[in-house]
Amino acid sequence: MARIADVIKYEGDNSTFVWKHPCEDFNTSSQLIVHESQEAVLFLNGQALDLFGPGRHTLETQNIPLLRHVVNIQTGGETAFHCEVYFINKTEQMAIRWGTDSKVQYMEPVYKFPISIGASGEMSLSVDDSRKLLVQLVGTERILTRQQLTTYFRGILMTKVKTYIAQAMREDAINIFEIDGHLASFSKDMRERLVPDFLEYGIRLNRFNVTTVVRPEGDPQYEKFKDLHFRQYADVAEAQLKQQVGVIEQQTIAQKTVIQSQAIATKRQQEGYTYQQERGFDVAEKAAQNEAVGEFSNVGVGIGMMGGVGGAIGGMVGGVVSDAFAGMNAPIQVANRYCDQCGAELTPGAAFCDQCGALQGQFDTCPNCGFRFIKPGKFCPKCGRKREA
Repeated sequence: MARIADVIKYEGDNSTFVWKHPCEDFNTSSQLIVHESQEAVLFLNGQALDLFGPGRHTLETQNIPLLRHVVNIQTGGETAFHCEVYFINKTEQMAIRWGTDSKVQYMEPVYKFPISIGASGEMSLSVDDSRKLLVQLVGTERILTRQQLTTYFRGILMTKVKTYIAQAMREDAINIFEIDGHLASFSKDMRERLVPDFLEYGIRLNRFNVTTVVRPEGDPQYEKFKDLHFRQYADVAEAQLKQQVGVIEQQTIAQKTVIQSQAIATKRQQEGYTYQQERGFDVAEKAAQNEAVGEFSNVGVGIGMMGGVGGAIGGMVGGVVSDAFAGMNAPIQVANRYCDQCGAELTPGAAFCDQCGALQGQFDTCPNCGFRFIKPGKFCPKCGRKREA
């Protein structure tokens, strides 16, 4: 018979789900210590009797209700029955890897070619029902590690994961080249399908993540359709980029035009003239550059316009027009056609009137404005000054 155990506890690694204490057939005065993240189950003659939570427990008949109904201690302090204690780790164990052992065969819904894919990921598990886990899964095993637990559930994982992926991709017409965008929905749906299977054995499936879908990289048919798919999207992206660049260029030109217009308007405001005055100045400047009288007279519309130009530009335009007229009048010598005395028509080049004999050229220029008279009169037709007799 085994020795009396004073203390029964477990302080092993956290990757273990179930651990059986090596001490068996202990005395009723033994101490059971259960940590906060643990539970302990007492077995008597192969039956799971009591479940102990965190704390220190004295294993005596009065503290073990079920044991009191089964055992009557009459052996001088030693039990005559077989006792065992199992410790169950209640922590959530994360990053447990899983993966399909073979690939799923299905017809790609977009390009209609057969393809084989696999899947892998991670899950996190914790014990939901300690008694059910021991009875349904552990049995007489002394230890249950996370690797062993994953092995037990491999058949369920492989069957349901492969079936679900093929079914979901077919029903939702998911493109194999865009499947990464659906991993979150795959993970959520797969967890909902697997939770009942794990709970049946006392295990809670807290998280289930599909992190990778294994594609047949290197397969000639797959590579051909992959190149076709990405080239198609590259062409669309390039066309969109060109369109965006064109829009930006048009916006830039429009912005430059607005800025230039604003700058010109600011300049006009600062210098005190309007757009109409600026146009009148342009006409006057062109008129001043014309050397022939005929060309200048053809800009006659500008003369009327310049007469209405006011402010600073009006003075500038008036000066340009005066200079232009002065330049025209100075070099031109035109003989009078009518007598200053009697008004008779003169013979071209005559110095005297052949009707009254008066000397010509006495009043041929106004002393005030310089206007050249071509016939008799009392006032200058340009400035209105009285002519000398």
